[in-house]
Amino acid sequence: MELRGILKFSLAIGLVGGLMLALSPPADAQKKVRWKMQSTFGGTLPHLGTSGVRFAKNIKRLSGGTLEIKFFEPGALVPSLECFDAVSKGSLESCWTTPGYHTAKYPALSFFSTVPFGPQIGEFMAWKWFGGGNEMKQEIYDKHDLIAFDSFAIGAETSGWFKTEIKSLEQIKGLKMRFYGLGAKVMQKLGVATQLLAGADIYPALERGVIDATEFSMPTIDIKLGFYQIAKNNYYPGWHQQVSVAELLMNKTAWNKLSDQHKAMIEISTGESVMHTYAETEAKNWKAMTEMKGKYGVTNHRWPDATLAKFEKAWQAVVKEESAKDPLFKKVADHFYAFRKNYKLWGDAQSLKGTYLK
Repeated sequence: MELRGILKFSLAIGLVGGLMLALSPPADAQKKVRWKMQSTFGGTLPHLGTSGVRFAKNIKRLSGGTLEIKFFEPGALVPSLECFDAVSKGSLESCWTTPGYHTAKYPALSFFSTVPFGPQIGEFMAWKWFGGGNEMKQEIYDKHDLIAFDSFAIGAETSGWFKTEIKSLEQIKGLKMRFYGLGAKVMQKLGVATQLLAGADIYPALERGVIDATEFSMPTIDIKLGFYQIAKNNYYPGWHQQVSVAELLMNKTAWNKLSDQHKAMIEISTGESVMHTYAETEAKNWKAMTEMKGKYGVTNHRWPDATLAKFEKAWQAVVKEESAKDPLFKKVADHFYAFRKNYKLWGDAQSLKGTYLK
């Protein structure tokens, strides 16, 4: 072959090779990663579980299938309240759960999920994301090879399903009640015997008389679990959970092995999920309240202001007592309330009090 022909042939080969390299995806993108993610909430349970299913689909869509985070139903791999240990040990890569389910290990973790008589979502996320709250949580998780991102948020909940109308707090003394988070300590102080049950376990316990009353979430969720079939009195407001934030709990070693692109997909998808779920709950709960009243005969009660004051007084006592015996609890509580004190200048300046349009 003459020199000119050799040069043309070499140039053609080079162009083809360059084109193939340009069209080939990066090495990281070609590597498929498969994770297991057990949820502590059923996949059809509004907001709590459906958000996890949606997240898994979003990750698959964003990654083009190179990152698969498979959703598993509660209890499919480990008991719902044992996700902390399973993910810490690496038996699972991740769980769709809540810090409030790990309080047997660290009571202070409840602060990162929801706080009795706490703020609305704006102030709460300001503390968590920009005020140092989540950094404090990560300090705890670092001890257990864990990392977590906020995965969804829901609006205010209801504060109890009771079989009879509660006209005095004397009536709740001695009741066995499922209750979540730091609010459970308030109820204990008022004479209630509380226990923490995962969502799927509540109705059977209520039906069999293992518990006399319960709280779990909000109308759109509680109606799905059927509490109205046994208890017809639902109480508002959710003084114990004005906003609730859950988490994608991940094994930190597994996380560190992910490509930067896959990490970004998880970070951005969980952030989007927080606002999506919160807005969804705010849009739908009034419909569920109406349905429960009209179709199922539920009476929606509001606690009298005097009763709410008693709940709040009991909460203040809980904070004082828990802080005295648990240095970590005190550290987190002090940090949280210091932020709220500073935020108050802005919050009060923007507060609209009263009714301006008749």
